[in-house]
Amino acid sequence: MSVGKPLPHDAARLHVTGQARYVDDIPTSANCLHLAFGLSDTARGVITRADLSKVRKSPGVVDVLTAIDLPHANDVSPSIHDEPLLANGEVFYHGQPIFLVVATSHLAARKAARQAQITIDPRPAILTIDDAMEAGSRFEGGPVVWSRGEASAAIDGAPHTLTGAFEMGGQEHFYLEGQAALAVPQEAGDMLVHSSTQHPTEIQHKVAEALGVPMHGVRVETRRMGGGFGGKESQGNALAVACAVAAQRTGRPCKMRYDRDDDMVITGKRHDFRITYRAGVDDQGRILGLEVTQIARCGWSQDLSLPVADRAMLHADNAYHLPAVRIESHRLKTHTASATAFRGFGGPQGVLGIERILDHISATRRLDPVDVRRVNFYRDGQTTHYGQTIEGFHVPAMTDTLLAQAEYDKRRAAIDAFNANNPIVKKGLAYVPVKFGISFTLTHLNQAGALVHVYADGSIRMNHGGTEMGQGLFQKVAQVAARCFGVPLEAVKITATDTAKVPNTSATAASSGSDLNGMAVQAACLTIRNRMAEHFASQWDTTADKITFDNGALSGPGGQSLPFGKAAAAAYEARVSLSATGFYKTPGINWDRTKGQGRPFLYFAHGVAVTEVAIDTLSGENRILRTDILHDAGSSLNPALDIGQIEGGYVQGAGWLTTEELVWDGKGQLRTHAPSTYKIPACSDRPRVFNVKLWDQPNHEDTIFKSKAVGEPPLMLGISAWLALADAVSACGDGYHDMNAPATAEEVLNAIERVRTG
Repeated sequence: MSVGKPLPHDAARLHVTGQARYVDDIPTSANCLHLAFGLSDTARGVITRADLSKVRKSPGVVDVLTAIDLPHANDVSPSIHDEPLLANGEVFYHGQPIFLVVATSHLAARKAARQAQITIDPRPAILTIDDAMEAGSRFEGGPVVWSRGEASAAIDGAPHTLTGAFEMGGQEHFYLEGQAALAVPQEAGDMLVHSSTQHPTEIQHKVAEALGVPMHGVRVETRRMGGGFGGKESQGNALAVACAVAAQRTGRPCKMRYDRDDDMVITGKRHDFRITYRAGVDDQGRILGLEVTQIARCGWSQDLSLPVADRAMLHADNAYHLPAVRIESHRLKTHTASATAFRGFGGPQGVLGIERILDHISATRRLDPVDVRRVNFYRDGQTTHYGQTIEGFHVPAMTDTLLAQAEYDKRRAAIDAFNANNPIVKKGLAYVPVKFGISFTLTHLNQAGALVHVYADGSIRMNHGGTEMGQGLFQKVAQVAARCFGVPLEAVKITATDTAKVPNTSATAASSGSDLNGMAVQAACLTIRNRMAEHFASQWDTTADKITFDNGALSGPGGQSLPFGKAAAAAYEARVSLSATGFYKTPGINWDRTKGQGRPFLYFAHGVAVTEVAIDTLSGENRILRTDILHDAGSSLNPALDIGQIEGGYVQGAGWLTTEELVWDGKGQLRTHAPSTYKIPACSDRPRVFNVKLWDQPNHEDTIFKSKAVGEPPLMLGISAWLALADAVSACGDGYHDMNAPATAEEVLNAIERVRTG
């Protein structure tokens, strides 16, 4: 049985030997052209002069395009057509593409792009949250408000109240493979596009729109990405459209990839937030009423900011029952690169918000942080602030198990003793739970298709709408197919995601890749299996339900048996169809985003983590010493892949909240646009001791073999690292740390000063 086994990633050997093929590795013809954008050096302004004569004369340049040269729609937006491929007379952020260079080499295109003489008349730019709030610069016209009960009255009537505000930064995706696309003209005006994208169908749609052809005239193929993390859900549109337009114009293959600095400057990041709050609590720290304001800096175009901000509101509760709550969300329009999807999709910002509030309650009331969280936990049968009933809530039991395994009480006492005797180095210990909703909040995206072929020798080839970005989706879905047919995993091969094979796909996002595509593949496999079973039932004088598929063979109740390969050959000779499509749509979900009510999620995934850190109070430098995690993956399809996702998600979440600081200057220019200035976690930044276990309980919902999604939820376990740093800082004095995120060395030092001065 392949499902549930800790099998390695299907392309692991290819990855480590360098044989895995990415977009930039695809062999191209000798006449392939290469593209580069010319970028704005101003955050906001009107283009008054654009002399591109030196660009056109540069060595290797074949063509130069501006907005006026585009044949059809000048748009690459995933939402409301507000994001032109090339600036149309005005620029709205530093790094916005103004023109497109088509040249004989990547280097020639980049060199030529820097020869432009462009004059931009600067206009006042809205860059910060304060700028946007003062100007009333928002998407949707005004704030979005969801509420339950009378929060203000509950706070005013509570025994204790507190207020606070803090900020959390954005995050660069820093996928190992940068954005890349290759367009190859086909006969009759068709276009083949290879794209490093999480959303091939959206690429197909935007390219068709840009070329003025039906979607059937564009085929998009994605074999794999070298990482995505949400940064390739919409940000690949510009490259694919540029390549396709240039390929149609020149009749030659066209390739484009961003160098790392251009990638970081042009593309969007995780949304940075400011959160303010007012809470009323009882003597035990139980929240009686809560008012939260979430302010998100969204950038110059809408992109995916509205659903991101919605999900932040949906996760403003995390694992806690809020009997009376008011959540106000501001989606600010600024002259910066449009923030976009990032692993968690707004959920991490919402979860960090409530965890900071509980941290503040614990510190102010002098209560144990774990006890405060326990007293606020949901119970099965309660409802969220948006009306979904809590079912199968594992966090309390998981908490008990993890705290015992991690020896939390013993270590808490030891750390307190250590801090009392060490004035320079301080240690911190913190716990965090996670409850994360699984499904797209845009209901129609919760669907998937698949195509499965069984060949006459018993080998199986299939295709589905999900994309592989290193997370192991292809391996998991192959395990599903092998289980359905009762054959070894080696008999199954998954081909590159291809819009010509499976149409109208949703993005591989929202942690739904395995849930949606696994069920679609299972449906296709069962269709073929049932056809084979009916055929052999008639041959063996039995009924189809008595035919079993196991151990590489078909078997009947009378001792009849055939190896799967021979059974496939016999079915083919009997003219039984061995090809089928499969389709799945998530049941039971409904969501009214205007009212903020409904059931947006099929189920919740849970996790709990304890992290121990140490800080140097003289420099602010810090280390993660140990992390213990217990995570809920349901009945795991592949424990090895799931544990890898949990480890990676935790480190990425901890990086967001500790070392990864994005800095823009007063002119709107991103100053941290390279690995030299933007610090992602290195191998040495991982916890010295890293204990990760799976919570072995099947999903109560009917998901693929009772598994649960595991892509995004573990990222929020990294919040325990930030809370542990706050705990270590708190050991330096009696004041409240009031720490922002990321907790860089400088921010830690500032927090220490606040604690010491009270």
